[in-house]
Amino acid sequence: MSDQDGKKPLGLSGGARSGRVNQSFSRGRTKSVVVETKRKRVMVPKPGTAAAAQAEGNTRPSGVSDSEMERRLKALQAAKAREVEDAQRRAQEEKDREEERARKRAEIEAKEREEREREEALKAKAEEDARRKADEDARRNAPEAVAEAPAAPVEPTGSRGGGKPSSAPARKDNERDDKRDRGAGKGDRDGGRRSGKLTLNQALTGGEGGRQRSMAAMKRKQERQRQKAMGGNVEREKVTRDVQVPETIIVSELANRMAERVADVVKALMQNGLMVTQNQPIDADTAELIVEEFGHKVVRVSDSDVEDVIDQVEDKEEDLQPRPPVITIMGHVDHGKTSLLDAIRNAKVVAGEAGGITQHIGAYQVKTDSGALLSFLDTPGHAAFTSMRARGAQVTDIVVLVVAADDAVMPQTVEAINHAKAAEVPMIVAINKIDKPDANPDKVRTDLLQHEVVVEKMSGDVQDVEVSAISGQGLDELLEAIALQSEILELKANPERAASGAVIEAQLDVGRGPVATVLVQNGTLKQGDIFVVGEQWGKVRALINDKGDRVSEAGPSVPVEVLGLNGTPEAGDVLNVVDTEAQAREIAEYRENAAKEKRAAAGAATTLDQLLAKAKEDENVSELPILVKADVQGSAEAIIQAMEKIGNDEVRVRVLHSGVGAITESDVGLAEASGAPVIGFNVRANAPARNTANQKGVEIRYYSVIYDLVDDVKAAASGLLSAEVRENFIGYAEIKEVFRVTGVGNVAGCLVTEGVARRSAGVRLLRDNVVIHEGTLKTLKRFKDEVKEVQSGQECGMAFENYDDIRAGDVIEIFEREEVERSLA
Repeated sequence: MSDQDGKKPLGLSGGARSGRVNQSFSRGRTKSVVVETKRKRVMVPKPGTAAAAQAEGNTRPSGVSDSEMERRLKALQAAKAREVEDAQRRAQEEKDREEERARKRAEIEAKEREEREREEALKAKAEEDARRKADEDARRNAPEAVAEAPAAPVEPTGSRGGGKPSSAPARKDNERDDKRDRGAGKGDRDGGRRSGKLTLNQALTGGEGGRQRSMAAMKRKQERQRQKAMGGNVEREKVTRDVQVPETIIVSELANRMAERVADVVKALMQNGLMVTQNQPIDADTAELIVEEFGHKVVRVSDSDVEDVIDQVEDKEEDLQPRPPVITIMGHVDHGKTSLLDAIRNAKVVAGEAGGITQHIGAYQVKTDSGALLSFLDTPGHAAFTSMRARGAQVTDIVVLVVAADDAVMPQTVEAINHAKAAEVPMIVAINKIDKPDANPDKVRTDLLQHEVVVEKMSGDVQDVEVSAISGQGLDELLEAIALQSEILELKANPERAASGAVIEAQLDVGRGPVATVLVQNGTLKQGDIFVVGEQWGKVRALINDKGDRVSEAGPSVPVEVLGLNGTPEAGDVLNVVDTEAQAREIAEYRENAAKEKRAAAGAATTLDQLLAKAKEDENVSELPILVKADVQGSAEAIIQAMEKIGNDEVRVRVLHSGVGAITESDVGLAEASGAPVIGFNVRANAPARNTANQKGVEIRYYSVIYDLVDDVKAAASGLLSAEVRENFIGYAEIKEVFRVTGVGNVAGCLVTEGVARRSAGVRLLRDNVVIHEGTLKTLKRFKDEVKEVQSGQECGMAFENYDDIRAGDVIEIFEREEVERSLA
């Protein structure tokens, strides 16, 4: 019978339970089960349903559906479950409280037991001291007692013989005392060794309640006992140590270096009037006094001593081997330096340079027909790259000065000559573009005489070669001249020592990280070497030569790209290989801190006058803030130097931040906060940075030629200049009579003697050719009408704004102001 019949289901007997059960489904949901018995078939509600609940005796109220009944049953079950959980939680809390009370009782009992044991130990010690004192007194008075003692008692005469003294009891007492003394002596001997050992009883009872002696204390005690057994009390000999004392040192560290107790060092400092703790620093002079007071020797060191690990040993003559020369190509813009090098290398480097000019230092190695290796450095010729050319001259052995035969000596040519002279390196003059019809090499040689460069054809000692990068004319003679000059120099280096070199260029590569182009000057740089370069350090992860091939090592005069730096170094930094990573990190941290302190000292005003002057200067000068991101470090440095030259006393360009690599979101955020544009030189912004710049309205400008960048920044800075105000005199008027007008004030009756008088113009009142007032006109009338202007020879009435002190005979000067836009030169 189903639950829709509204009747209670029939009960089942034992025979019914053993029957077969079939399920019936209605509308996809099980409502009841069919139980077949031997007698009859009955419908039994499915457990958990409303019908089952009704069958169990839970009468369902009228008007309540099956789903509502099931919901109420579930809520009832949930409430019962919560009651059970609450009961369990209360039981657990009660159990925890009982355990806490038991633990506290146990702690109190343990403390009371320790107190009782301590009192018993003190009492036992007092009794032992009293007993020992009594024994000593007894031993001290023993001779007197023996002398005054009566004769021993005589045994009574027995059947065995005459009387003898009774000595048996005394002998037993003496034996018992001897045993006790021997036991006490053994305890004294063993107690010294066993007092510091942990016994099973002590471990189970929690120890004696006191502090256990350390292993070092036990060893010191054993050493003292050994020395005492060998020859009595022997004082320990004082060990004198060499203590390194830096500029500042922590008290505990000083104690450790002296191998003294920290408490003794603190006590010595307090006796000298310094109330310090073990965690406070002290200066080197104070530390030196304390070290000398404890009997040690002082070795003063400084923070810069960390750089002493860099190998500065002079190479022996037998270790030196010939090395290839390093040749730097220098000269003016567009004189054919890179094209000449291309002709030597049979490459097309200039095709990859924006605008056809070299904007990076390129390092290449060329093998001549004779088998000689030559390392070339190609430096930019533009004026903005002065510092880059200076670094090229510093690491070079020979300078090849390229001068165009059709252009002669130019400003950057003179600059290259000065760099070569400052570096004290020999020079070879390559007169390029000799194949052009208007080439005049003799003019080049004559112009070089003005700069103290005398070539061989002018009876001098400087080699000169006429070459053509296009036709290849004179290239062999140029290489021959370089080889001859290198032979004269006898260039040698030790390839077996730790490598050192100079960073020619550095950049941040997206896929490879910081990459530095290094020219190895001494030693051999190998893969896996740990090095420090400027404020950065790293481990050589890979070496790539100028052809793009990976190499395992690079010897002297070999340019390679080094991967594995933790940051981008500055172009011109020196690379040194060290032994351990800790040394490299320590040197890099020291250099970074020293650079920060130097920058802070340079930017800080030391006196009040300097501070006020700097504040006044900043107040009167307008700034154009910019952010610069470049592809390589040398380009970023050159752009910054070019920006510093832009400006005058009224406006200047301020580089907020410069870096190497793509433009990021952080760059855009800084630009937005400062109201500055972002300048990208041969780099681009990534997608998040572009989206952020569009949302926040930050301008990003891309450049590939430095000329355009400098011109645009100069034009933007010119917009900050205040316009120049010029005065144009347009007329003079003479005051004939002064009239008093109610509501207006004094009005001057004037005659325009020269030019024209306009109401919108400015006026000055001259009395005896002295300016006594400058202002504007309040009114300009001719007869009774207000007019805009009055021509020369006509009469008019004038009144000044907020000024009435006018007299007959005064002259009024009339002028107009004109604003003229200015620009930076």
